[in-house]
Order: sequence, then structure tokens, then C-alpha cells
Amino acid sequence: MTDAVIAATGLYTPPHALSNAELVETFNTYVERFNARNAEAIAAGEVQALTPSSADFIEKASGIKSRFVVDKTGLVDPERMTPNIPERPNEELSVLAEIAVAAAKQAIAAWGKDASQIDAVICAASNMQRAYPAMAIEVQQALGIGGFAFDMNVACSSATFGIKTAADFVTSGSARAVLMVNPEICSGHLNFRDRDSHFIFGDVATAVIVERADLADGGWDILGTRLKTQFSNNIRNNFGFLNRAAPEGIGKPDKLFVQEGRKVFREVVPMVSEMIVEHAGDLGLDPTGLKRMWLHQANINMNEMIGRRVLGRDPAPDENVIILDEYANTSSAGSIIAFHKANDDFASGDTGLICSFGAGYSAGTVFVRKR
Repeated sequence: MTDAVIAATGLYTPPHALSNAELVETFNTYVERFNARNAEAIAAGEVQALTPSSADFIEKASGIKSRFVVDKTGLVDPERMTPNIPERPNEELSVLAEIAVAAAKQAIAAWGKDASQIDAVICAASNMQRAYPAMAIEVQQALGIGGFAFDMNVACSSATFGIKTAADFVTSGSARAVLMVNPEICSGHLNFRDRDSHFIFGDVATAVIVERADLADGGWDILGTRLKTQFSNNIRNNFGFLNRAAPEGIGKPDKLFVQEGRKVFREVVPMVSEMIVEHAGDLGLDPTGLKRMWLHQANINMNEMIGRRVLGRDPAPDENVIILDEYANTSSAGSIIAFHKANDDFASGDTGLICSFGAGYSAGTVFVRKR
């Protein structure tokens, strides 16, 4: 058995930023047109009028100010309100693989070694654009990597589950190094006509290289990983290949992202807080001594409360990294973005936590120490 380290990370940010103000302008135009078209039915009590949104409401509810998207044109069109992502020929690199490869190339460059030394690829994300062939195998081919590759989906916890899986391959001797990518085009599964959720998600791709400790130059020792799942319908997406077998339900809202936000907050915060503290204790770590937490970026209020419960006090900004103001919720990639962008000041021996939580429910903790 050998230890595993996080050797390098990469980040691909789409070129298009979409502000709350732009999002709200489109949404409110849609609301105005809907209410006008249905004025008589609304007056008769047959149809419920839609309520406009505001940039202040979004920021107060979530901490989100903007997000990046792979396509903006469709999202600012009140008659469409979905991204324009043309279907590509089978012979062309798919859009999900394309952004994963971009993040992976940055990680490989930071690693400083050849991709031929990677023995496996895991594509861990909340949505795959097709069932098969696996996105991971497409990424593997595009980068010229040998070995094996596969997809995995644990919603917002996919990255931490992917790190755990990659570390297990490395420690068991199955691979020298594993590339784990998280391409997230969340704008594709979001209902931009829903006032409660139209602002939540953004698009991005991240990459992590996990390597054998005896082969690694620097990086982060993985001190311990822990995974947890608990079934809940409070975050759900019912889109799937069986939808066409029940055509009467194809247009239902639950074929996109839906959630019971208050229930999620009430149930997930204590579950994750307790998991972090218990895992730290089992590793002999004092959670109040963590230099930094890179939490899943879903909601600033959730992250602040988890931070207080873990540290026993209000965390300082540099202790509990928040990137969702700029990126919004990017599902599995959020904690990896936070880690990628905020770890340069760590000295050897400093300890931190990468943590995810989301649909399932699912949660993952990865404690790391700078080498």
C-alpha cells in the first residue's frame, strides 16, 4: 500500500459571464408577458400570476452575484431561456468532454509530467450529456491517456466521491496517477422560468490529478476520505431515457432541477457539520485548527453555518472560501474551484478540508495536508 496525494488541479471558466441584473431582466420580461397573456385567467383565479424577481433578492437568498455560462444568447432571450448548445457530430469532441479536456490540460501542465503517466480517468459530474460511450473515455482519448476510464454521478458530491475513488486506485496499486474531471454545464438542466431556482447554477469544469505519494513532487497528502449518502427527494431531477416511454410527462418541470430549499438547508447543514467533526476526530485532527475549508458552493448561508459549527466561531473569510458570488453553484466543481483558487498561501504541514454535499443526499470529506 502507498499513500495518495493531490498533485495538481485545473480550472476551465467559460467566456460568458451572466450577472444577476441580466438574469432578472430576462426573467421579469418573461413574467410580464406571461401575466399579460393570461390576464383573464388570472383575474378569474384559474391561473396563478407569476411574481417578478430582483437582483437584491437573489444575492440575499444565495450570495450569488454572477455566474459563467457556456452560452449566454439563449439565456437572455425571454422566448427561449435555455442555452443554445448545438448538437455536434459523433466524430467531433462533445461539449462536455471539450471543457473537461481544457481543465485537464491546465492540471497536467501544473503537474509537470506527461499524460502517459496517468493510468485512469474518472469523469465525475452531476449530468452526463449521454449514457454511453462514457465521457471519461472520450476525455481519455483526447488526451492520449492509456489504462481505463469511466463516468460516475453523485450529483454535487461527485468530485469528492471521485477523489476518494481515485485515491483508492492509487493506494491499492491499480494506478500510478488518476485524472478526475468535473465538467458541469448546469445551465442545461436549470429551469430559468422558476423564480426560486433560476439564479442558482453556473457552468465550469475542474480537474484533479491524484498520484502515488512516492512519485509525487510536492502537492497535498490525502489524510483521509469519507463518504455518506442518505436518500431524499428534496433535490431531484427526473430527466432520463425513460421519459420518452411516458410522453405525457416530458414537459413537466421535474424533468429539470427542482428542490425544497428550506428542507435541504434544515437537514443537510447538521448532517455535514457532524460528519466533518466526526471524521476529523477519527483522524486525530482538531477541526478548529483547520487553516481552510473549501466547501461545496451552494448557498452562502449554508456555508457560513457549517463553518460556525465546525470551527465553533464565525470563520474568517480566508478560512471559509466563498467563490459562489462569482461562479454561482457549479455542482460538483464548486469545492474544487475554491481549492484551486485559494491554496497558494499554505505552508508545509498546514491542513485543510475539501467537502461536498448535495442531492442524494450525498456528502464527502477529504482532509489534506500541504507536503
